[in-house]
Amino acid sequence: MKVLESHKCHGGVLQINEHHSSALNCDMRFSIFMPRQMEKTAVPCLTFLSGLTCTHENFTTKGNAYKSAAEDGICIIAPDTSPRGDHVADEDRYDFGKGAGFYIDATQKPWSDHYKMESYIVRELQQLVAANFNVSLSQQGIFGHSMGGHGALTLYLKYPDLYKSCSAFSPIVAPVIVPWGQYVFERYLGDNKDEWKKHDACHLMRNADNRKEYPVIRIDQGTHDKFLEEQLKPHFFEDVCHEKNQKLELNMQAGYDHSYYFIQSFISEHITHHAHILKAG
Repeated sequence: MKVLESHKCHGGVLQINEHHSSALNCDMRFSIFMPRQMEKTAVPCLTFLSGLTCTHENFTTKGNAYKSAAEDGICIIAPDTSPRGDHVADEDRYDFGKGAGFYIDATQKPWSDHYKMESYIVRELQQLVAANFNVSLSQQGIFGHSMGGHGALTLYLKYPDLYKSCSAFSPIVAPVIVPWGQYVFERYLGDNKDEWKKHDACHLMRNADNRKEYPVIRIDQGTHDKFLEEQLKPHFFEDVCHEKNQKLELNMQAGYDHSYYFIQSFISEHITHHAHILKAG
C-alpha cells in the first residue's frame, strides 16, 4: 500500500492510499479519515459507498463528514466505485462500467475479469484496513449514496456479522425492477432474474432470517430528487420493512435533490446514527 496524500483534518488525519487489488486485478485508491482517538485505541469504523460516476474523491472532498466523525471518534473509509485502468472493460454510458460497479461480483464476460466489487469491499479491503489501521472491525457500519446506498443496504443484509449498522442517502432499493438495475444486472449477472434478486435490498429484506434482529436502518431521501420516482422508490423498501417488523427511519427531506449538498446537509445525523449503534455494543 502506498500513501499518496496525508492531511491534518479536524485534529485527525485524512489519508489517500493506493494498492493493487487482487480481487479486481487493477490498482485501486481509497481515502481513510483517522480521528485522533486512533492514536490510543481502536475505534469504530464506517465504510461509505459512493454513487454512479464517483471515485473515492467525491465523498472525501464534498461529504463534509470529518468534523462529526472527529467528535464521535469514528474512522471513515471511502473506496472507489469500480475497477480502474485502460485494461478494464468499459462501456460508453455513465451508469455502467467504470464508475458503476454496483458493489456486486459480475459473473458474465468480459465484466467478470475485473468487476468484483462485493469481494473487494467485504474481503480484500477489510483485510487491508485491519492490517494497517487501528480500527475495531467488530464495531463497523456501512452507508452510501444512490448506487452506494444500494450497496450499503445489500451488503449490510448479506453480511450481518460484518456490519452492525446501516444508513443510506437516496438508495436504489429495488434494482430488479428499475432501469438502472435491470440494465446493469443483465450484463453483469446474465438473464437469470433469480440471481438478480440476491442483490436487491427489497428481496434481501423480505427473505431475511426472522430470528435476526437488525438495529434501526436510516434512509434520507430528497423530495426534489429527479431520480426518485423512476429509479429509487424508497417506499418499496419501507413496505417490506413493515412486513418484516424491521425498524426503518425513512426521512423524506423536503426540497432536497440528489446532490452532495443533500448529503452534507444530513451527514452529521448519519454519523450520530452509526455511533449510537456501534458504541452501544
